[in-house]
Amino acid sequence: MRKTTLTRTMKFLHVIGSIGFCGALLALLVLHASLPDPEAVAKFAALRMAMGNVAAWVLLPSTGLVVVSGLLAMAMNDRFKSAGWTWAKLASGVLILEGTLVYVQAPMERAAGDALATLEGELDLSSLGATLVSEWASFWVILGVAAVNIVLGVYRPRFSRRVEK
Repeated sequence: MRKTTLTRTMKFLHVIGSIGFCGALLALLVLHASLPDPEAVAKFAALRMAMGNVAAWVLLPSTGLVVVSGLLAMAMNDRFKSAGWTWAKLASGVLILEGTLVYVQAPMERAAGDALATLEGELDLSSLGATLVSEWASFWVILGVAAVNIVLGVYRPRFSRRVEK
């Protein structure tokens, strides 16, 4: 396969992964906004399990696809290695990856498990709504950094030093 075909393939995969990532975060925001009061255990648990499934089946694979395709695209294209926007995009990508894994993925899976345990009577009802405010903030922060990352990729600003005369 030619280098341009590989580069285009990596770009395509990166865009598809980004769409899946942002779509999954938006779906989590909508589901989170739809959560009933934790006392409505059955409805609350059903939405929490749905959120866990979105995180496990859409968000995590999309995040992996974005990271791998972005790194491969950077490695394959010599122009990307010297562009300042690429390095800024890489730095924000690391923040997105870490934030997604630590502040979204893990809490969503934990909350889904807690909701199921509460339905089965193994866990106290009081622990169900403990992380709702921090989750909401995490979604918005990660979406904001992802938007900056997208802007960097689309507009490709020049980051260079001024040479004083």
